[in-house]
Amino acid sequence: MYMERRTLEEVAMEYLTELINRSLVQISKVGFDGKIKRCQVHDLLREVIIRKMKDSNFCHFFHEDCPPVAVGKPRRLSLASSKDLLSFNDLLRIRAIHIFDKGALPENFMKKSLVKSKHLKVLDFEDTSLNCIPSNLGNLFHLRYLNLRSTKIKVLPKSIGKLINLETLDLRQTLVHELPKEIKNLTKLRYLRGYYRNFNTDYSVLGTTRGIAMRKGIECLTSLQNLSFIEAYHDELDVIQGLKKLTELRRLGLKRVRSEYGNALCSSIAEMKHLESLNITAISADEFINLNFESTPLQIRWLNLKARLEKLPDWIPNLEYLVKLSLNLSLLKDDSINSLKNLPNLLRLSLCDNAYDGKILHFKEGFAKLKELVLVRLNGVHSIIIDKDALPELEFLVLRKIPNLKEVPSGIKHLEKLHFIEFADMPHEFIESIDRNKGQCYCFIKHVPVVFIRIKNGPRLDDYHLETIRSSSTVSNAEKLRYIDW
Repeated sequence: MYMERRTLEEVAMEYLTELINRSLVQISKVGFDGKIKRCQVHDLLREVIIRKMKDSNFCHFFHEDCPPVAVGKPRRLSLASSKDLLSFNDLLRIRAIHIFDKGALPENFMKKSLVKSKHLKVLDFEDTSLNCIPSNLGNLFHLRYLNLRSTKIKVLPKSIGKLINLETLDLRQTLVHELPKEIKNLTKLRYLRGYYRNFNTDYSVLGTTRGIAMRKGIECLTSLQNLSFIEAYHDELDVIQGLKKLTELRRLGLKRVRSEYGNALCSSIAEMKHLESLNITAISADEFINLNFESTPLQIRWLNLKARLEKLPDWIPNLEYLVKLSLNLSLLKDDSINSLKNLPNLLRLSLCDNAYDGKILHFKEGFAKLKELVLVRLNGVHSIIIDKDALPELEFLVLRKIPNLKEVPSGIKHLEKLHFIEFADMPHEFIESIDRNKGQCYCFIKHVPVVFIRIKNGPRLDDYHLETIRSSSTVSNAEKLRYIDW
């Protein structure tokens, strides 16, 4: 019976764990919560895999030094250049196509050749310049995986409703803003992910990232495990009520939520017994969202709320499995913040965009396992106090754009395990206080191996340069990049 209840993802993770235990796969990146983020194989094993792949015609990789003339009849293609598609005529047998060329795709291939490949199960266009999907995409009846991430697609054809075997649809960082109503026919869909983040504008807590609008029919997608980010559009109440049928969801992300639909939202989430990640963004900065659940989703591990809260919901300090908490726009008081200190497994806490409404932010004894603390755009904060027995395991600290904070918190000197600090867009007096030669607060951070100052130097979100206050060889380059890319 247990075997029948396991999801495909759980079975896959068991296989991956077994390969790691046998040293056939190496872990190359681990998340802050200890979960595996990236793997690789040893160079020698890679050569063995490539040789076996060629011998069995499992997959063929075409590039400039290897013309698209395959020995045997391959079922899977990986293409470094989309031009190779024009000279590869035998697409009828192909089961998977992965394209790594960032240039424009041949128009004839998209309109004529592709839709003839009726046995295709995997189609990966990520990072290409694809800007149009053929209207007869629905001919690919066996398609299970469609990746359009970071392409220029604006509209999905109605024929996508014919892809009844589709399990993954990745629309992240595309220009698609509304799903066709025919999407409701994809009853086997497990992953539906889509958003667009505008990097060419100044940051806005609500306006920088948008989701995908969906009208009606979401209740038909009962196999969904990952749904993010959905904008409910004009039929918001229908969409939120429809979520009640999605009982298999593990991850849910909603944008543009209105306060009047709080009760319906709580009722729907209460039915999601497997939910691990919840991300809710209000329609405006002063919109209150009521999240008083009758049945608390105690299994949640990641929680991100961007909304005004009348008070911190009582169930949040009781989330035994919570490892990541991000609060934005909440305007919470000191007692609310310190009610979080006893969360037994909290590893990362982010307080951003006036999540805290007070002049003094005081971290008292507690937060026993917290490793990462991120404080961003807290306009009212003038002082941060860290008690000696608070944050004993903290490794990573970010203070960004806190305009009234003039000095480094002296309590940093108590954080013995802290090995990375980033200060970004802080007041001039603050930066002067940590100057290595004349700063009166430099003594508070001198034990920290790596200290960066991030300075914005352009209009884009990612336009900045880094100044190094301290940089120790005891912290690996991989660790530094992890933090810089945060």
